[in-house]
Amino acid sequence: MAKPVTLTFATYNYDRMRPILDGRVSVEGCKIAPVVLTSEDLFPRVVQRAEFDVCEMSMSSYLIQVAAGTSQYTAVPAFASRSFRHDCIYVNAASNISDPEDLQGKRVGLPEYQATMCMWVRGILQDDYGVDFRTLKYRTGGINVAGRKERLPLSLPEEIEVVSIGEDQTLDEMLVTGELDAVIAPQMLKSFAAGDPRVRRLFPDPVKAAKAWHKRTGYFPIMHVIGIRSALLEAHPGLARRLFAALVDARNAGYDELQRIAEYGSSTFMLPFFAAGLAEIRDMMGENWWSYGVEQNRRELETILRYSHEQFLSKRRLTVDDIFASETLDMAG
Repeated sequence: MAKPVTLTFATYNYDRMRPILDGRVSVEGCKIAPVVLTSEDLFPRVVQRAEFDVCEMSMSSYLIQVAAGTSQYTAVPAFASRSFRHDCIYVNAASNISDPEDLQGKRVGLPEYQATMCMWVRGILQDDYGVDFRTLKYRTGGINVAGRKERLPLSLPEEIEVVSIGEDQTLDEMLVTGELDAVIAPQMLKSFAAGDPRVRRLFPDPVKAAKAWHKRTGYFPIMHVIGIRSALLEAHPGLARRLFAALVDARNAGYDELQRIAEYGSSTFMLPFFAAGLAEIRDMMGENWWSYGVEQNRRELETILRYSHEQFLSKRRLTVDDIFASETLDMAG
């Protein structure tokens, strides 16, 4: 019997990844050495030093590297993170911003220009509201904690204004004081969480806005993808298929766990109406709402590739086939 291949697998402790991390789901022919990290800690180590054999990756940063020919990873079409993003846009309450169209030409804070979440928001604002992302004056840096930097160097045309904020500044503080008109942020701003009246969300009901957008597009925004070191794929034919199959099994185990919780008489979560919420998601998005695979997600993936190229991130227009291991392109998710 061949000796198992040991793979470091770096991701967060998500319900769809946990069955692999804790050993309930195995990758055929492999021994998994789990490394649990938040995306903020993980992504610089992935794109700058390629430390892990298998890892969660920022979709945007991955596309930049694939287009430049510098990626040491090849993705499989399994998505560690998906998230609606209409709740990520905050504005200064004293500004004259009442509708998305009012963002045109404004000073907008971002954690990183290249962040997948920011790429999605720019694309949605442009496609749905006609906001030309090239007119925004971007300021990048830490959201609630100072010091964040772009994880990859950018090569943007002069028309795109991206300036780093001060080492001791945060986007949250600058929005509160009016130095910024808006902030696009994946985590809740401290000021907003504290109820500061100087800060509000652009969309008063972001859940309603996201549901309407999903009904119109069918998209559930892909944020993070799973990659495997390309050299390992060359050394071990079939590894990408085996990894993808395990990721599908782990995701399915996550579905089953949610259903067990919903059916159990005493909920393990401190969330009222959890079962009703799960039923609503299924009604709105279908049984396989966290879908894997190329064909199930082709339209959304093509939109991501368009956004990356339009926003001057990927230097060439990639195709879906360019970004995933060829042996996984026909696999159902």
